[in-house]
Amino acid sequence: MNTNHGNRPSNETTDYTRRKFISTISLATGAAAFLGTPVNLLASAKSPETWTVGKVMDLFIAGVPGAPFAKTVDTLKTGDRDIEITGIVTTMFANLAVINQAIALKANFIIAHEPTFYNHLDETDWLKNDDVYEYKAALLKKHNIAVWRNHDYIHSLKEDGVMKGVVKQLGWDKSSLPGNDHLFNRPATTLKQLINEVKQRLGIATVRYIGSPAQSCSRVLLMPGAAGGKAQIGAIGRTKPDVILCGEISEWETAEYVRDAHIKGDKLSLVLLGHIASEEPGSEFMKGWIKENVPGVPVTHVPAGSSLSFM
Repeated sequence: MNTNHGNRPSNETTDYTRRKFISTISLATGAAAFLGTPVNLLASAKSPETWTVGKVMDLFIAGVPGAPFAKTVDTLKTGDRDIEITGIVTTMFANLAVINQAIALKANFIIAHEPTFYNHLDETDWLKNDDVYEYKAALLKKHNIAVWRNHDYIHSLKEDGVMKGVVKQLGWDKSSLPGNDHLFNRPATTLKQLINEVKQRLGIATVRYIGSPAQSCSRVLLMPGAAGGKAQIGAIGRTKPDVILCGEISEWETAEYVRDAHIKGDKLSLVLLGHIASEEPGSEFMKGWIKENVPGVPVTHVPAGSSLSFM
C-alpha cells in the first residue's frame, strides 16, 4: 500500500499533476453542487427541514467528477448517515483536541481530511485493547459524533479543493502558470524572504530547508501533503523550479535528490512545510463549501495544529 497519499485519490496511481475532469454532475433536485456554484442557483432546490450526515456527504460527492468512487478511504469512521446534524467541524485530523472542541461547540459531525485511527485505511482490529484508541472511540460514541474522512473526493473536484484553499491562503491566486496548477511565477525574492512569507501566511513557526538563504527564487513548485518521492522528483525534472515547497517527504528520496542537485550546481532549493500546515487550508475551503451549500447548519473550522514541537 502506498502510504504517501497526501495529494492523490487512493484509487489512482497517476502522476502528481491531477487529471482534469470535464463533466457536469446534476443533482436530482436540479441544484448544481460544483465548487463555485452561486448560491442563487441552489435556491431552486428545496432545502431539507433537517440535514443529516448522509445528505451532506451525498451533496458533496455529487459535485465530484466520476464519483462515487468504487474504492476510496472516504467513508464514515464513526456514527451513521442518519444522524441529524447539530453542527459541523472541519479539520485536518479528528484528534482528541478537535473532538473536545466539537463537543464544546455542540457539533456532532466532523469532516476530517486525514485518518482518525492512525493508519490510512482506518483499520482498527490491530488496536483492540489499546487504551488510546478505546478512549477516543468511546468519546465519539458517547457524544454520537460522526466522523467522515473527505480526502479522495475533495482532491478530485474539478479544482482540487485542498490546493485551492492553500493557494488562497498564500495569496497566490493569480500567480500559477498556464497548464500547471502547482507551478507559480512569483516576484523574484531570496529563499529566506520566500520562506518568511510562506511561514507568515500559513501560520508555520519553523520549516526545514535545503539551499542557500540568499538564492534568488521566482519559479516555485508547490506540492502540499505527501505526494511521494517519485512524484516530487519527477515534477522537479519536468518543471525546473527554483524551489519546491512540500508538505512532507521521505528523507532518503526527495531530500537526497535536491541535495545532490544543489551540490552539482543546480539552482534548486527545498522547503518542508509539514503535512498538516501544508493542507490545513483545505479544511478552511471545506468550511466555505458547507456555508454556501448547507444553509442553516453551524460550521466551524478547527485547525488540527502541529503534532510536533522543535527544540
